[in-house]
Amino acid sequence: MSPTATTIITNARVLTMDPTCPRAEAVALTDDRILAVGSVDRIAALAGPGCTVIDAGGASLLPGFIESHLHLFMGGSELSHLQLLGIEGPDHLGRAIHGYADAHPHRPVIVGQGCDYGIYGRPLTRHDLDAILPDRPIILVAADHHTGWANTLALTEAGILQGATVGPGNEVVMGADGLATGELREFEAMAPVLRVAGEHRIMAGIATGFDPLPAPTQEEVKADLPAMAAGLAHCARHGFTSLVNMDGNRYTLDVLDTLRRDGRLTARVRVPFHYRNTRSPADLAEASILSRDYNDDWLSSGFVKMFMDGVIDSGTAVMLNDYPDQPGWRGDPLHEADRFAEICIEADRRGLQIAVHAIGDGAVRRVLDGYAAARAANGPRDARHRIEHIELIDRADVPRLAQLGVIASVQPSHVPGALDFPLFPTLDKIGRGRWKDAFLTRSLADAGARIVFASDWPVADINPLRSIQAALTRPTFEGAQDERLTLHQVLAAYTIGGAYAEHTEDRKGMLRPGYLADLVLLDGDIEAVAADRIATLSVVRTICGGRTVWDSAA
Repeated sequence: MSPTATTIITNARVLTMDPTCPRAEAVALTDDRILAVGSVDRIAALAGPGCTVIDAGGASLLPGFIESHLHLFMGGSELSHLQLLGIEGPDHLGRAIHGYADAHPHRPVIVGQGCDYGIYGRPLTRHDLDAILPDRPIILVAADHHTGWANTLALTEAGILQGATVGPGNEVVMGADGLATGELREFEAMAPVLRVAGEHRIMAGIATGFDPLPAPTQEEVKADLPAMAAGLAHCARHGFTSLVNMDGNRYTLDVLDTLRRDGRLTARVRVPFHYRNTRSPADLAEASILSRDYNDDWLSSGFVKMFMDGVIDSGTAVMLNDYPDQPGWRGDPLHEADRFAEICIEADRRGLQIAVHAIGDGAVRRVLDGYAAARAANGPRDARHRIEHIELIDRADVPRLAQLGVIASVQPSHVPGALDFPLFPTLDKIGRGRWKDAFLTRSLADAGARIVFASDWPVADINPLRSIQAALTRPTFEGAQDERLTLHQVLAAYTIGGAYAEHTEDRKGMLRPGYLADLVLLDGDIEAVAADRIATLSVVRTICGGRTVWDSAA
């Protein structure tokens, strides 16, 4: 007896991302798999008893979006923080902090997110924040999450007012008075204040990569579940059915697994073994164990995440040439070249995928060299190692991505002037002569690199429709070529491209019979909307594993 459909989505503009059948009118699902894709009449004939029929009203139906780079636990927690994106100047900042403080009188630390580096036209100090609110601890975190600014009370309670010893690339900035200025560069420097805020378990996956110590009690795990659930719900309402977390530890997966057992896991999630520069290659045995223990279509590991540098705006990205405003300074790499090659060789030997944050052209080159060393040592394989961000790259290194089979994981929302981030100071820090090599997308694709898109949420807005618009309408920098892709290329980078990067293109990223029933239905036809209006569309329904996990009408 032929299977029958349990759910049908009909009267749709179906973009399957399947080259053998790129368009259709309807899709039939049987439980957690796609049964058929085709015309309205053909699919209607497959309806079984009690079949749910969803009329798309002529709107776009696509494979569920794949968010290829985000920080889920952290993002879910930050939904309840003070939001500072777009806030400028002392008056506006003061009103925002006081309003939040009054509304949240019991929070141990006021944590603000999305603080602009130029919010005062200069670096913030603890004295600036003391002038606003001296009697409650405050930390404001930059949108890129690589710098924070704390007031005196926060620094005191965290035990770092007199400074702290942190790892390479991290810094508690000190003043002429021998005390911390309030500026905290990178995760290790911010971690003591976030511990006071009670978010150390949530932040452990990115701050250290180690599991929280002491081991969390059942009550503490229960207390962390709402943040993860909030992050999942936020992703579902934006059409995401697969998420690649870019920080993590076993605790992250255990919290997700708890939600799965409760029937509250609404997306497929990959979590890495986060290898900070305090570890040794022998620790990669733990990555193999994590990958063995979590290895199915809902929760998996299988890859190692590392940082090679910081970010451009704080001058912590690693460059091949001096920063224009800092002669003699090129940034400090977080891994020495020989050591990084050793790590890559060992991870690759274990069959693990590698994903490395590399923003400056010096960092990108060092990562490519490490991947080349792994290939030379272990022989070529379909590893699909990744570089995250690639905000600046030397042109000589562009063809190396395709040659080494490296995935270019880039964020349309990070391009200055494309979405929420201003053109400056980022472009000033890069230097006019290098704008042509900055934030490349089309150049990488034309050179044969595989492209995946993501938001890096909560660094940027997770909304894929805003990012799709940004990718299609981004500015062209002076002296640079047009780096925009076509709509189909952009959609592929959010669907089948993301699946390819995960080694799952044989079962998701396309709407094809037998594939996982992961779909997203919009409220309009994305091909009929002008490029600069795509962000006005919204997600009507998100289906993951055949189950509706977001319904705008509910």
